[in-house]
Amino acid sequence: MTPFDAPLFDTVLVANRGEIACRVIRTLRTLGIRSVAVYSDDDAGARHVREADLAVRLGPAPARQSYLSVDAVLAACRSTGAQAVHPGYGFLSENADFAAALADAGITFIGPPVRSLDLMGDKIRAKNHVQAHGVPVVPGIAEPGLDDARLVAAAAGVGYPILIKPSAGGGGKGMQAVQVPEDLPAALQTARRVAASAFGDDTLFLERLVSSPRHIEVQILADIHGNVVHLGERECSLQRRHQKVIEEAPSVLLDPATRERIGEAACNAARSVDYTGAGTVEFLVSDAAPDEFFFMEMNTRLQVEHPVTEMVTGVDLVAEQIRIAAGHPLSFKQEDVTLTGHAVEARIYAEDPAQDFLPTSGSVQWLQEPAGEGIRVDSSLLPGLAVSSSYDPMLAKVIAWGPDRAAALARLDTALAGTAVLGIGTNVEYLRLLLADPDVRAGRLDTTLIERRLPGLSFRTPQPPEIAAAALLHLQALADPESGSPWRRADGWRIGGSGAGTRDGSTGTPLHLVFAAPASGGGDVEVSVTGTAAQARIRIGETEHPAGLGAAADGRVSVLFDGVLHSFTAAVEPVTGAFWLAGGSAGALFTVRLRLRSRSEQLDRQLASAGRGAGDADPVVRSPMPGTVVAVAVEDGDRVLAGAPLLSVEAMKMEHQLRAPMDGIVSLSLRPGDLVKADQILATLTPDPVSGTLPIEQHQNQGADHARL
Repeated sequence: MTPFDAPLFDTVLVANRGEIACRVIRTLRTLGIRSVAVYSDDDAGARHVREADLAVRLGPAPARQSYLSVDAVLAACRSTGAQAVHPGYGFLSENADFAAALADAGITFIGPPVRSLDLMGDKIRAKNHVQAHGVPVVPGIAEPGLDDARLVAAAAGVGYPILIKPSAGGGGKGMQAVQVPEDLPAALQTARRVAASAFGDDTLFLERLVSSPRHIEVQILADIHGNVVHLGERECSLQRRHQKVIEEAPSVLLDPATRERIGEAACNAARSVDYTGAGTVEFLVSDAAPDEFFFMEMNTRLQVEHPVTEMVTGVDLVAEQIRIAAGHPLSFKQEDVTLTGHAVEARIYAEDPAQDFLPTSGSVQWLQEPAGEGIRVDSSLLPGLAVSSSYDPMLAKVIAWGPDRAAALARLDTALAGTAVLGIGTNVEYLRLLLADPDVRAGRLDTTLIERRLPGLSFRTPQPPEIAAAALLHLQALADPESGSPWRRADGWRIGGSGAGTRDGSTGTPLHLVFAAPASGGGDVEVSVTGTAAQARIRIGETEHPAGLGAAADGRVSVLFDGVLHSFTAAVEPVTGAFWLAGGSAGALFTVRLRLRSRSEQLDRQLASAGRGAGDADPVVRSPMPGTVVAVAVEDGDRVLAGAPLLSVEAMKMEHQLRAPMDGIVSLSLRPGDLVKADQILATLTPDPVSGTLPIEQHQNQGADHARL
């Protein structure tokens, strides 16, 4: 039997979740291979579970007890007869021990050999290895077993600014940029903690931070017969906190000669470790010297942004991975690779860009995803899908192809305008603002552009018609006892008002509502309503408006506001009272979330701000999202200065450090490992009694009261 006749697999298990699991399952179906999904308890209703031919539960929600459990994945392989495992990206995709365990069990790992994983998975060894094979590298210090003292001592020789990188890392996790020597010790501690949590290895190394860097990566494929090819490069310079946001292929920076050189360097790096399968070699290229490039790392797996390469080359990278793992040679040669047109990808995350990109969670109340010529969507979304804080916040990817870069960018913007996910905060609006940036349009990119532009971005705030729509939807809920609304509960619970709603939803006295509009910086919107949902008078601020809610059909509602008809798609979360609205102007969709505050929440805010003047810092430190406390930097009763780190909370693979909002004495009782809810009070600051403002006993009592709320 020749390699061309070698059979593919009968059954392949996909050891991943989310959009990448769905994407791999799609190709398996095309190839006629039975697919097996795996899932945790949090993902029992996930899209990849529904789309696979079989599905096996791995364990509880925590990744270490489910998706990262080698024993659980092996058991799933045995129970389903899976002959091979596709690891996707993340989780076990670059785990050499996992690949070795599969080999011992007689199961094919759809990825590179263990030696390649082992060598390239260690960034220090990889850097030293490729340098020995003539691949240029960034100046720095990369040696095994470097402790903090040795790293601090070596930093001066490397030169500031410096980039701390985990040796076992990937995806930017644990990377820390340090501008001055005095910040290095604390940054090393954070980097080690994140690296240990994410990769089980806290080994670090240092590189000089390249000014105006561009992140260029080259896609390679290699088979077991010695054939290695590259499929051009991807521009991945639009990043935030070292996480890619928008990627494109090819890069506008490289000329044909440099493209050939960097592609050959990537192939040489792969050959040096006898690589097989799909992989990506990442390079730093200075914008000031585009003909120079430096090796950063090799990702021994499929990349999130692989669709842009597929769209400009016409190659199904997952299908090639499967064929290579089954013993087939590559189906094409280097001279057959042609880049046609341009493709751009945008990652949709469950996050709130207006609130420093804090992760969001919830359930998908209504979903609209784009389609059309040149548009591809790789998604994990489904109506009703619950999105938890247990995993990476990426929900979907929207990819656009065009005959040139301008056409691809225009198509992507139109596609994002037609994307709406109601029930979960997403970054769609932010992506469109980024695509509209003049430097992005012109291709003047670097890895620091997003950080520079973010302070100047203007996010859309809810307008009076949308506020009126949410208020009228609330009145409609009052009038419908079968709606499941919390306002119909028998305990008489109401938001801010007297509970004067009648059977038809009318109010004899004004119904007072308080809306929180996160995109406007957290400011409340005071609303008073009289009448019915069909015919009401709504006071917003100092102005009263006539308004009425029309009939709803297929998720659409119409609102007559000040004599003008507005149309929205609307969804309501009955448990939290959150109203999600999407509406259009000139064909552009937006999504906005309005949250009704209960009496207890309002009282909580009032107590938190009691005793401080207008403009003073809020003494209460709250969790910005549900997550886990991973570090506590102070003890209860410590005196701290404004800006001092207090504790860190991790959610969706992101660590958020919370700092003191003012000088004072800390009151807290949390420890690492504690689970916290969104908006939960984590610490309280009271003025230092040395200043003579309050007796120490009163400070302590006040802090204790806040902590109990």
